[in-house]
Amino acid sequence: MRIAISGATGFIGSALSRKLTATGHDVHHLVRRDPRNSAEIEWHPKSGHLDPTALTGMDAVVHLAGAGIGDRPWTAAYRRELNDSRELGTRTVATALAAMDQPPRVLVSASAVGYYGDTGDHSVDETALRGKGFLAELVEAWEAAAEPAKEAGIRVVHPRSGLVMAPTGGIAGKLRPLFRLGLGARLGNGLQWMSWISLHDEVAALIKVIEDDTLSGPVNLVAPQPVRNADFTRIFARALNRPAPLMVPAPVLRLALRDLADEALLAGQRVRPAKLRAAGFPYRHDTLAAALKG
Repeated sequence: MRIAISGATGFIGSALSRKLTATGHDVHHLVRRDPRNSAEIEWHPKSGHLDPTALTGMDAVVHLAGAGIGDRPWTAAYRRELNDSRELGTRTVATALAAMDQPPRVLVSASAVGYYGDTGDHSVDETALRGKGFLAELVEAWEAAAEPAKEAGIRVVHPRSGLVMAPTGGIAGKLRPLFRLGLGARLGNGLQWMSWISLHDEVAALIKVIEDDTLSGPVNLVAPQPVRNADFTRIFARALNRPAPLMVPAPVLRLALRDLADEALLAGQRVRPAKLRAAGFPYRHDTLAAALKG
């Protein structure tokens, strides 16, 4: 297949690109500069520029680009950046596809389990309604921006990813230096649920939704066994043979990170991968400890 990917240099995008290339697919990258070769396609999401003819012959488009949720505190300016990087980028891709005479058969447009808000101890699947808060509203707008592609008859999939885990890189790469120093800590009371998926399974699931014509709409990309934050801290520390006796009080997190603390660190999502399980998706890593070993 010929597949175009935005966000192809990111943690997930680069792994997906490598896997697709290694298995014989013709992979093209959307880039925000002059293309350096025929495998690159120029686009400018903020201005809405993406020439539909540049996507001619593509079988699938995977749209992963977007500013990092936890990269900076949620100031008013960064909230706008989070929203614009998702909504404008997705609309740019979807509008370009809708304008094509022979568009790709599928658009895989990234999403997140933040859609569900804080689920507490309640377990949710793809049928659940949107939760409350900035993240939930952000994800709703993100997914809605792909509507032009859906209206044009293109199969649209929204992979709602949980925390993507690997021995290095992603959130594990950021936490590893702290845990190695014995500074790993549970957040608040540690009871909040964390829905996660290994990088291997994330990539395999993305390929699954590209290839499986029965999958459309939201698809939860999470492992079958979510963990509480306290358990995550213990398992992560054990993988590094380090203690993790510390706790960061919720008020300290709120003081330092404001809304980011309440919605992304102290809130939790207990999410089930109902559609993936029904489609027979085979997980390589069904426990967090296995995912951290790679």
